[in-house]
Amino acid sequence: MERRSFLKKAGAGIAAGAATGVASSVATAAPAVQTGLPEIKWRMTSSFPKSIDTLYGSSELLADRLREITDGKFDIRIFPAGEIVPGLQALDAVQQGTVEMCHSCSYYYVGKDKAFAFGTAVPFGLNARQMDAWVIGGGGQELLDDFYSDYNVYSFLGGNTGVQMGGWYRKQINTLEDIKGLKIRIAGLGGEILSRMGAIPQQIAGADIYPSLEKGTIDAAEWVAPYDDEKLGFHKVAPNYYSPGWWEPGPAVHFYVNKAEWDKLPKFYQAAFRAASREAHIQMTAMYDHKNPQALARLLSQGVKLQNFSTEIMKKAYDVSRELYAEEAKQNPAWAKIYVEFEKYRKSQNAWFSVAEAGFDRFMQSVR
Repeated sequence: MERRSFLKKAGAGIAAGAATGVASSVATAAPAVQTGLPEIKWRMTSSFPKSIDTLYGSSELLADRLREITDGKFDIRIFPAGEIVPGLQALDAVQQGTVEMCHSCSYYYVGKDKAFAFGTAVPFGLNARQMDAWVIGGGGQELLDDFYSDYNVYSFLGGNTGVQMGGWYRKQINTLEDIKGLKIRIAGLGGEILSRMGAIPQQIAGADIYPSLEKGTIDAAEWVAPYDDEKLGFHKVAPNYYSPGWWEPGPAVHFYVNKAEWDKLPKFYQAAFRAASREAHIQMTAMYDHKNPQALARLLSQGVKLQNFSTEIMKKAYDVSRELYAEEAKQNPAWAKIYVEFEKYRKSQNAWFSVAEAGFDRFMQSVR
């Protein structure tokens, strides 16, 4: 997509009203607080810093809404990444009972088992709406519950960023040859796929990405999407911004709760938690959809070069992903159990989305 094309289409709409009230009626319609319920204080460790306000904000919304519903009796104190444990150890802290719950992404833990990817996103998997459909209505929650039971946690949807961007590059990436030797900050299954294509994935903490790009220690970096990327200033040192982030087509974030702590909760508190977590989940996607167009328009006005990955690169990455998944299914029963159902659902969803959604979207994106 060209810079001028986006600016013309986005210009009239970037001041659209905020979605801050999305789904608030879910929790505010809860029944009156029951008498005789205990005061409960939990700690939640987040995988995100406060500066990533839309991601971190979902945990704040959950805690605020629970205090509102229970008249302050169910109180959750939130700790940003690093205050209790590092962000990528949040699930471990819940599993071990160090804290009662966390707000994290399942695919951070693929080092334990690649099947953790299904809780957040697998490359060329489901978009945000399809992910919701799979988890809520398509049997995904039951499959995830079974998998997470081995890790002593329950999971609850706690947000989705929508499809992410493909990252920032110091030089243009046009062909498969351009991928070879590319030092890119990326983790998880996306990194493994790019590695098989000749890239050199790097695991770098968020605070270290900008200086690494600036010095040329790495050639590229992926993060989230325009709103969060803009804050980190990547566009100042790597002006080529690519789309789409095929490795994160609809990444879900979850609230993970220690099993024993959940089972001790009064039923009313469990119901309140479910309602509040669902509101927080809906809110995150709405807010990213609201904020990203405005941020992208600002970035493009500063000279950012918005580009799409070539069909050659996309097709190769897709083919490599299929090879990886088939290999994993042969050696990992947990992966195989979820993948066979996930793949059926992906095909069904894409068949349906191609009927009405895709045609409407293509037309609306072609007109002003």
